Amino acid sequence: MRAVLASLGLGLAVDPAPAQQPVDVELVLAVDVSLSMSHEELEIQRRGYAGALVHDDVVAAIQGGLHGRIAIAYFEWAGMGSQRLVLPWTMISSLDEARQVAGHLTADPPSSARRTSISGALDFALTLFQESSFRGLRRVVDISGDGPNNQGLPVDIARDALVSRGITINGLPLMTNGGLTTRFDVRDLDAYYSECVIGGPGAFMLPVDDWDQFAEAVRRKLVIELAGTGRSQTANSPQTLQVQASDYDCMVGEKMWDDRSWRWPAP
Repeated sequence: MRAVLASLGLGLAVDPAPAQQPVDVELVLAVDVSLSMSHEELEIQRRGYAGALVHDDVVAAIQGGLHGRIAIAYFEWAGMGSQRLVLPWTMISSLDEARQVAGHLTADPPSSARRTSISGALDFALTLFQESSFRGLRRVVDISGDGPNNQGLPVDIARDALVSRGITINGLPLMTNGGLTTRFDVRDLDAYYSECVIGGPGAFMLPVDDWDQFAEAVRRKLVIELAGTGRSQTANSPQTLQVQASDYDCMVGEKMWDDRSWRWPAP
C-alpha cells in the first residue's frame, strides 16, 4: 500500500537508500594470476601490494586527501570468469587500518588460472564500482599483467566502457621476461598497455622490467594515484592521455591465441 500511494503522487515518504560514505578515491587493484606466472612471482605481487599499503609515503597520500580516507578492493584475475575477490571494499584512513588490509592480503596463498582476459577483469572492476557503498571523488582501476588480452571482449571496448563512466584505468605492465614465458607474450607490452588498456582522466602506466623493481613500482604508482597527480601516459611523459586512437593492433593477443597451429605436427 505504501508503494501504491507513493506512485499516486501523494507525497508519502519511502525508505531512502543508505547514503554512500564519501572517500577521496575508490581504488580497485586488479592483479594478474595467469599461468604464465610462477608461484614465486605470484607471492612477490601479493607481498608488494601489502607492503606498499603500509609504506609511510602511501599512508601519507591516503591521509593527505580531502577526506583523509580511501576505499579499496583487491581481486586476482586470469581468463573470463576467473576473478577471485581477495579483499572486498574496505576503508583505509590510518596506518592501523592499512596494516589490517595488508594482513588480509597475505593470509592466504594466491592461485593461478588459465588464459588472460584483461577485458573480463575490467568488467569485473566495473561491477565492483556499481556495488560499492562508498562515493569517491575519483574512481581508479590499477591493473597489472604480463601479457595481452586473449579471451573475452576486445580490451579497448572494455576500457572505453569504464572511461565513459569517468573511471580511470592505470596500468602496471610486467615486462620481466621471467617465469613461464610463452608464445602468447608481446615484446612491447608497455605500448600495448598504453594504446589498448589504460584510459581516463590522468591515466598512466608504469612498466616493471625486473621483479626486483616491483615493490617500489607499486609504492610509486599508489602514491601517484592517491595523490591524484597522474597526468601522463607514462610516469615521465608530459602529455595527458585520453582514450586512445592509433594504429596499434589491440587484438594482437587474440590473434596469437587463434594461430596455434604451431602446437600440432603436420599430418
